[in-house]
Amino acid sequence: MPTEIALLESRALRADHLGRVDVLDKVKALALLPDGIHLRTQDVARYFDVSTEVIKKVTQRHREELASNGLRVLQGSDLEEFKGDNLSPLPWHGLSYPQPRSGLTVHTRRTVLNIAMLLRDSEVARRVRSYLLDTEEQHRAPASDPRFDGLDRRVTQLESAMTEAGHALQELGPVLARMSDRLEVVSDRLESLDRRLDATNRVVGAMSVRLSDLSEDTAEIKRHLPHPADQAPQQCRQRRRRRRR
Repeated sequence: MPTEIALLESRALRADHLGRVDVLDKVKALALLPDGIHLRTQDVARYFDVSTEVIKKVTQRHREELASNGLRVLQGSDLEEFKGDNLSPLPWHGLSYPQPRSGLTVHTRRTVLNIAMLLRDSEVARRVRSYLLDTEEQHRAPASDPRFDGLDRRVTQLESAMTEAGHALQELGPVLARMSDRLEVVSDRLESLDRRLDATNRVVGAMSVRLSDLSEDTAEIKRHLPHPADQAPQQCRQRRRRRRR
């Protein structure tokens, strides 16, 4: 059975335990961002009861390992979208999140569990490691009947797969909710555009009817006007009368 020191020293052993993100909430509640997936550096520091500088130092020393387990630095359009979805006033903080200018480091549950296996001077991190090791010891079965070894392995594998699937679905839920909200906004915009197009069609139809009426009125006026050929003899007679005078 691995020891706490072994977890602190061996990346391979830490990797073997990264599927057990459920132990985090059993030790202490995580304050996730509204998407239900990410935490900021200060949120991770608050969870472990240490300063943000301590978390930053651990991140610098083990950036590659943490990046492979969900650590990200958001910038540009990714950061703007993330800020719009998550960095707003939250009731349990009472204040708005500070708006980062150039980048924001975000963590996932796996990142937090990874950090728990790296932090030496945090009581919360020690409790997480202890919980991991105790749980592993409890699941170590004594020598059993060989007839049931295969079945036991299959049940263990199934339980592990269901745990991983549960965590994946838990993280997927908020993403689907955000997609649903955005689709609803798009639907509302399309409905508004459809109403505007309908109103435009009605105006164009009314203008077509009016133009048709004007065309008929013009034709009627032309019919009542004297023809130029009819006016010519009359004008000639008038000119002759003026000459005789």
